[in-house]
Amino acid sequence: MYMEEDYLFLSGIQHIAFCPRQFALIHIEQQWQENILTFDGRAMHERADDPFFVESRGAVLISRSVPLVSHKLGLYGIADVVEFHKSKEGIPIEGQDGFWHPYPVEYKRGKPKKDDRDQVQLCAQAMCLEEMLGVEIPTGALFYGKTRRRQVVKLDVSLRERVSELSLQMHRLFEQGITPKPIKTKACESCSLVDLCLPKSAARKNVKAYLDSAAAHMGGK
Repeated sequence: MYMEEDYLFLSGIQHIAFCPRQFALIHIEQQWQENILTFDGRAMHERADDPFFVESRGAVLISRSVPLVSHKLGLYGIADVVEFHKSKEGIPIEGQDGFWHPYPVEYKRGKPKKDDRDQVQLCAQAMCLEEMLGVEIPTGALFYGKTRRRQVVKLDVSLRERVSELSLQMHRLFEQGITPKPIKTKACESCSLVDLCLPKSAARKNVKAYLDSAAAHMGGK
């Protein structure tokens, strides 16, 4: 269990799953750069987010911008969409007949990724909901803007263990105030922080030569 003042943003779990240095730059050093990927993703989230909207589609209730918290993980945040499916294994909802089972849906731009950053974020959301509502959530879904399709995710033991390990890593880095050293990989090309993390000037061994070259380039325009 964590103290409330030690809670971290749940969204950070996707950052640390992608790159621990990216997590540190955003959540410890408070640096952020917008690129077309983050802008497009943010626009999709804004379309999904409406904290006062609950839509009813027969045996499914749809709630948007659902607050989340886990005392065990020490995380808090917002779920894009939580569907509540009518089920005997669910929970009662005020103003609704019967029982309803939660089913988190996370919205992402683009298409499914090769790594597990989206899956761990969805699983962390489900683990928050389980702790808050006292119900087991075996599956959730990722909706990708490029494919316009849902990807069902099985929230199994291995994925839950991965979430727990990443949340521990988040807290350790945050408590120590450590920003890991950069390691350049192909994934860096799509990172919104690439120019802050791996500035081109830092890669130059001869700073004077770099400055001379930059000045010559400016003079030639």
